Amino acid sequence: MALADHAAPPSGAEPPVDETFLVGRARHGDLSAFEEIVRRYRRRVYGVALRIVRHHETAEDVAQEAFVRAWRGLDGFELGRPFAPWVCRIAANLALNHVRSPRMREQALPEGHDEEPAQEAGPLGTLLDAEARRVLDDAVGALPTEQRAVLVLRVFEELSYDEIAETLQISPGTVMSRLYRARERLARALVPYLGAAAARRKGGVA
Repeated sequence: MALADHAAPPSGAEPPVDETFLVGRARHGDLSAFEEIVRRYRRRVYGVALRIVRHHETAEDVAQEAFVRAWRGLDGFELGRPFAPWVCRIAANLALNHVRSPRMREQALPEGHDEEPAQEAGPLGTLLDAEARRVLDDAVGALPTEQRAVLVLRVFEELSYDEIAETLQISPGTVMSRLYRARERLARALVPYLGAAAARRKGGVA
C-alpha cells in the first residue's frame, strides 16, 4: 500500500496545520494562530496546573496566565521545538508559585470530583481502573507541594530531570530526592488499596 494511502485525511477533513507554522505566525502577531495553539493544548496545561494547585478555578487562572506569558515570550521561543512542554513548564512554575504564596490556602478538590484528563491516558492511566485513579489522585493531592510538582512534571509530563530542575530552579539532585520521597509516600498510600484489590481478584469478588 502506498504511503499516501496512510497519510490521506478523511474525505472533506482539513489536514492539521503544522505547529511550527502556527508559532511562527503567532510570533508575527497573528492572534488567530495563537488561539489555535491554545485550543490544542489548553486541556493539557490546565491538567498540569490542577494537579499542583488542587482547585479548579485556580487551575483555570493559572492556565490562562501561562498562555498569556507564552504569548509575550514567543520571541524567545525557539521555532521547531515542541510548544506544549514549554507552556506546561510555565504553568507548573506559576502553579507552584501560587501554592507557595502566603495568601494561598490550598483547597482540596470536592469529593467525587471528575477531573478531566489533561491528555490521552498514558501507560499509567490505561492500567488503572476508575477506583485506582481516584485513590492515586487523592494520594498525589496529599503530597507536599514541592514533591507534587516534581512528580507531575516527571510522571505526567515526562520531563527529564534537567528540564524539571530548570523549570523549578532547583538542582537535578533535589529533583531526584523529591521524586524519590514522593514515590515512597505514594507507595505507602496505595498499599491498602492494592491489598484490597488483590484480595478481591483472588476471591473473585467484583
